[in-house]
Amino acid sequence: MTADVSIRPLAGSLGAELFGIDLSGPLSDGDIDTIRSAWLDNLVLVFRDQTLEPQQFLDFARRLGEPGRYPFVPGLDEFPEIIEVKKLPEERNNFGGIWHTDTAYLERPPTASMLLARDVPAAGGDTEFANMYAAYESLSDGLKSVLSGLRGVNCSALADVSRTREDRTSKDGPAPIDYESIHPVVRTHPETGRKSLYVNIAHTARFDGWTEEESQPLLRHLFNHQVKSEFTCRLRWDVGTLAIWDNRCALHNPINDYHGHRRLMHRITLTGDVPA
Repeated sequence: MTADVSIRPLAGSLGAELFGIDLSGPLSDGDIDTIRSAWLDNLVLVFRDQTLEPQQFLDFARRLGEPGRYPFVPGLDEFPEIIEVKKLPEERNNFGGIWHTDTAYLERPPTASMLLARDVPAAGGDTEFANMYAAYESLSDGLKSVLSGLRGVNCSALADVSRTREDRTSKDGPAPIDYESIHPVVRTHPETGRKSLYVNIAHTARFDGWTEEESQPLLRHLFNHQVKSEFTCRLRWDVGTLAIWDNRCALHNPINDYHGHRRLMHRITLTGDVPA
């Protein structure tokens, strides 16, 4: 780590703020190595006071991976890889307001998600994150043995609360396409080699080969277990805050507690591989 870079943990389980790097300027390979190492170690990495135009945001994302396209929301006109995550003062529902990992219903879910705060309420609109390494590692050996052979069926249509604002406000046009993919319930991280719990209440409908009725008791236990307070951290946003989280081993939950206020974020996801 270079001398002028410092890292401050957000909580005991996961999350850290990194200071001393201006993401709007040219970044050396050493800077990127520092960022990537801190991100893999902490799962959620936060940068404050970043003044980034869309092109600069996209340029930074490309240093870390390949920006992808979100299937349900069109991107900005000149930057289709960047989508708006927006809630207006008159709206009651926020985007993705439930614990989840992004697009687990795709064959190749994103490696990472990146969110840049453009407009935030004076209070509220925080995001919670949860460490799925810790959630898995705290399970009993017996339950780990049961889960090792299971695969989860993940569906985009499962949780109504996770629908986009575009879906909610649209009155015309065809119904959205539903996506479904089957992934291991225990996922091995391709870079760290660590195992994590890879289910989430927004998208995991059942275990492959099981009925939904059979699956629900165990899934409910896992959903409750994986967001215990000792596995979580909470991020308060300011304009210019940028967060990147590891979508392979962390859940997140945007808290919907700012009715009557506007919140606007720009999001980029980095393409991933098939969970194994």
